[in-house]
Order: sequence, then C-alpha cells, then structure tokens
Amino acid sequence: MRVRFSPRAWPVAALTSAVFFSAAVAMAGPLAFHVRQGRFFNAFLRQGPVAADLVLRSGPDPRLIVAFPAGDSGVGIWFDREPRWARWRLLGPLHAVRTHDRHGRPLYGISAVLELSGDPTLHVHQAVLSSIRVLRDYGSLGRLPPGIATPAQVSAQRIAWARERLDGGAAYRLTVQVLRGRVEGTRVLADRRGVIRMRVTGLTGEPPLTPLAGRQLLRHPHAGSAAARDTLTFLAYRQKFLAGSWRFDTYFGRDTLMSVRLLMPALTANAIDDALDSVLERLSAHGQVAHEEDIGEEAVLENLKHGVRSAAPSYTYLMIDENYMLAPDAAAWLLNPRERARAASFLAAPVGGAEERRGTHGAALVRNLRFVLASAAPFARDPVRAHLIGLKPGVPVGDWRDSNTGLGGGYYPYDVNAALVPAALDSIARLYASGLLNPYLTVAERPQFAHAARMAQVWSERASQLFTVTVAHAAAVRDVKEYAATDAVPARAAVASLGRGPVSFPALSLQRSGRPVPVMQSDVGYVLLFGKPAPRTLQRLVATVMRPFPAGLLTGAGLVVANPAFASPALAAEFTRNAYHGTVVWSWQQALLAAGLARQLRRTDLPPAVRVHLQNAERALWRVIAATHSMANSELWSWTYGAGHYHIRPFGSASADASEADAAQLWSTVYLAVRPPAGLMRPAHRAVAGTH
Repeated sequence: MRVRFSPRAWPVAALTSAVFFSAAVAMAGPLAFHVRQGRFFNAFLRQGPVAADLVLRSGPDPRLIVAFPAGDSGVGIWFDREPRWARWRLLGPLHAVRTHDRHGRPLYGISAVLELSGDPTLHVHQAVLSSIRVLRDYGSLGRLPPGIATPAQVSAQRIAWARERLDGGAAYRLTVQVLRGRVEGTRVLADRRGVIRMRVTGLTGEPPLTPLAGRQLLRHPHAGSAAARDTLTFLAYRQKFLAGSWRFDTYFGRDTLMSVRLLMPALTANAIDDALDSVLERLSAHGQVAHEEDIGEEAVLENLKHGVRSAAPSYTYLMIDENYMLAPDAAAWLLNPRERARAASFLAAPVGGAEERRGTHGAALVRNLRFVLASAAPFARDPVRAHLIGLKPGVPVGDWRDSNTGLGGGYYPYDVNAALVPAALDSIARLYASGLLNPYLTVAERPQFAHAARMAQVWSERASQLFTVTVAHAAAVRDVKEYAATDAVPARAAVASLGRGPVSFPALSLQRSGRPVPVMQSDVGYVLLFGKPAPRTLQRLVATVMRPFPAGLLTGAGLVVANPAFASPALAAEFTRNAYHGTVVWSWQQALLAAGLARQLRRTDLPPAVRVHLQNAERALWRVIAATHSMANSELWSWTYGAGHYHIRPFGSASADASEADAAQLWSTVYLAVRPPAGLMRPAHRAVAGTH
C-alpha cells in the first residue's frame, strides 16, 4: 500500500537547537510518500538538502532505521525479541530537520512521531549509527566493526546516541523522546493502554546530494504512474542514481546501467548524461565498471585496514556483467538520431564535471570498450567453453543473481555470455562505424575495433549453444508433476504446455567443467532486448519462459526468475520461494521481458506464426504485470498458492526468507518507459489472477 502526502512545518520548539523548514524554503520541491509491504513500513522524504527513508519493522522483533543517501549513512535501533507482536504507526508526516553538531557543522535529517501498539516493552538491543553497509551487516551478522558501538545517553523520557565518524569528518545523531509510556534505563514500557508513543529524530553530517526532479529528470514529468515517478525522483541525483531504499541507498553500476537503458525514452538528456557520467567516473584503470562504492564511514573503515585515516572513496570491481552493459547504453544514447547532435559534445566533456581533471567521457568509454574487446577475443578466435567469460578468481558471484546460490554453483553465467557480451560487441561495432570514437582511438587500435562486428557474430551464434539443456518428454512430464506436488501448485496446465517432444531451455549457468546447471531462468529477456535470434529460436525461447509454472516461469503472481523443476532435489532446495533469487518475482525482470518482446515485434523478418506467438506472449505478460501492479516499484516478492489462485506475499514477511525486499528500487521504476502496446490494458490495481 502506498500513500502520498505533502510535508508541513513542525513547531520549532519540538527539538532544541534545531531548525525545521517547510516546502516554502526548501531547495527543491518536497517529495513525501509511504510504502507498506507486509510488516515493513517505509516513509520517504526529500525536501531541500534532506533525503531520508524511515523503515519500520513490526512483529516480535521490532526495528527502526533512518537511511540517508548522503554518504550512504544511517541510524537504527534493534530491539530485543519479545512474545508480543508490536505494530508501528506513523502519526503525521515526516519533517525535515536541519541543525549543527558541536563543531558547528551542519546536520540534516528527519523527525517523526511514532506509535507502537500491542502492549510492547521495548528493550534496546543495539543502536547503530554509521554507514548503511554497517547497518546491513549488523542486521544479518550481528557484529559491528571496532569503534562503532555507541553508548546510550538516558535522561528522563529521552534516550539518545551520538558519535563522530571514525575519522572525525562527520557526525551522526539518533534521539528517542518518549511521549507516552516511560523510560527505565534502555527500556521503554507501554502506558496503561498498551501504547508507546515517541518522537524519533535521526541526523547525519554527511554532505547532501543534489536532487533531480520534475523536468530535470523526466521528459514528461506528469506521465505514467505517480508511484514510479516518486520512487525514481527519490533515487535520482546529479551525482548518481541510487540503486534503492534502504539497503542499497547508493551507486551500483549494474542497477544504473540497466535502469538507464530501459528508462531512456522517459529520461531527460541531462539526466542520462548525469547517470552515464557517474559510471564513467568510477571506471577502473583497465576500464571495468565499478559495482559498488565505499563512501562515508564505509570508506573510512576500508582505508583504516591499510593504515590510512581517510574518507576517500573506493570502488569494488567484483562483478562481470556490468562490464558489458556500458557499451549498449552508450550506443543506444549516442547513436540515437534524436540526440546525435549532442553525442560528440558529451564524449568531449570532462568526466565528473568541468572542475575535475579525469579525462573526457570519450577517453573513459574507450577504456571500457578496450576491456570488452580484449576479454571477448579468446572465444571469438576459438569458441569453446573454456573461453567464455567466467567468474573472477575467488568470487562466487558475478551477475545480478548475486547471492551465493543465485547461479546454482555455476561459473559461466548465461546472461553474460549469451546476451551481454554479444550486445557489447555489436554496440562497439556500431559506435566505431559512426566515427564518434575516432578522436579517442590510436591508429594501432582501429583494426581491433573494426573486428568487433565479426566477434559479435561468433559470440551470438556459438555462446548460447553451450547452455542448452534438453530433457526427454517423459522425464519432463515426470519432473513437472513431482515438483508441482512438492510445491503444492497445480500441474495440469503446466504438463499440457510441454507438448509431445523433448523440452529444451537455456541453463542458468555452466559449471566450470561445462556441465549445464539445469535451472530454467528469466534472463532470456536480455537476449530479446539486445539480440536478434533466428525466428524459430526466438519462438522457442519465449515459449519456454511463458509456460505455466512449473513447466515454465509464469504464475498468477508474476514471472518467477528461476524454476528448478528439472534440477536435482538438492539443487532445487536452493531455489525456493524464500530464496533471494529462487522461485520469486523481480519486478524489473518482468519489465525486461516486456521491453524485449516489444523490440522483437518491431522486426520485419518474422513469419506471421512467430509474430502471433509473440503477441500472445506479450498480452499474457502484461496481464500479469497489471495484476501485480501494487508491487511494481519494489525489489521483489514471493507468493503462496491457495483456493485455486496464486497470491502475492511480500518478501521478508516470512521468517524463512533470506532477506527483506526494498520498498523502492531503481530498476523497478522502468515502467515509466516500458509501457504496454496500444490496445492492451495499462497496469492498474487488480486482484491477482490464478493460473491453473
């Protein structure tokens, strides 16, 4: 459930030495909205220099967090588990706060009045004020780095925590003022009516970001879903686009590139320039795309490992997929006829802004393109499994399925090798042919770039073949029936969709030995968005994912991203409805497939039967997107089956879930640009349909 409201001023006397400001004096127009998913409640506010996400978890283990995009910082309290189920309620809107620390440095944050019902007793287990990464790790591992733990300061009806960043460069504050109930040490007891009411104020001293909004961000700032616009606006800044709330409240390369690629028709030219600049600014010396950044106190912690007391940012380059996403984004943008006039000026502009001296966008882009060509060359010369792009040494993850089991123990991901590398090579070929890269290439490099088209052809024709899994028809029927019985879902329509011949599908990944991991997956959407499969291959790929689960991926609660029905029981046990990349639904993967289908239907070489098949698939997909519209901007969700229907279940609402889902996710806002074709129902609030 989502609610939007406008902030209003809070009484100045509400917090000593603080200055509260309303929309009238804000640097940017105020943005405020709520999202409720299961037992999680998120309240967002962006007003002037303040941007914050208040996250409340109800249940027997209540928790509150205030996350700030500034410095990827946050403050939070974990309370002891108790037998009662405590329920949070936000009383009124969030209010922006501006004050100063003892050194006179500015602090920015929010204040909120909260109520907790259910006759709870809150016993503070731990308060954490630091980087969001530190809060994330504490929530999952229960450990804090040295120097982070902060003692509580208790006075009358007030509990407060305050600390300086480890390098002294910023400060964090968290205050709980109890309005109903009473404080006993670090415990808060309910009043006679079983209610605790408190005013919570969270502050950070990390430098605020510069927001993008309205016509700075979107070509048509009032078009599309208001929920998607609000989510995107909260996550969009001149310096970078944030991957999501609250756990991913900073730059992630893959999220930026995939989101910008799908959102490109809806974003303004300046917003796209800013997003691509953020990626180019963080490239490694060898041209690899940064996966994540260490900033704020996380940067301090990393630098202290090397004996340096500094908040200088650093970047991680563990992933392999995002290295092959920059070229397709750059080609889609720079070769767009509508923007061709500004392409040369963008490439000539300095990375990171005019005041920086880090080279030009063009030089940085070519650095990445060189990396792509070099890494793809071995397979282009000799297309064997050993020359595919595998995971980095000692790193068990490499693509968007970045949980430890997301690739099923595989080493060569399907999406990288079958879709992203060919797409990057094709994009390099088109960029080179355009002449835009000429000022940034040496004479010696030109033959290598001129060979990109041939390399793309080899990769497109040969890489995907290595991932094919084929199951005899009788075995496929048996597997589907057994899996359906185990998972308590219907099997009749799924079995009927298998037809009469063998069942083939692309593996999730290959083991290092070359053995396919026989898990059906949704990453064929990449192939549809970037590639040009032969019509028969295209029809087979679409038919595979659009079969009813568990023969395919389609359920009434969405398109699941993995289906282990044809895997061993041990492997299937890793891909459950509780697994982060299991039989769950990721909103952006549905959008990816929708965008891919639309692109393929624009082809002029499809036989009529194939075109009809794709049109039917497109209609079925948009029906389920409409049915799951209430979750569209969230990261992912799970499901249950009962009374003949699939039902959405927020991920993180069950104790067995591997994690919690973010309420606002950058790449889930792409429906602002990925829209149903004319004649199809646009997404609207509807009940989730059953799949039988």
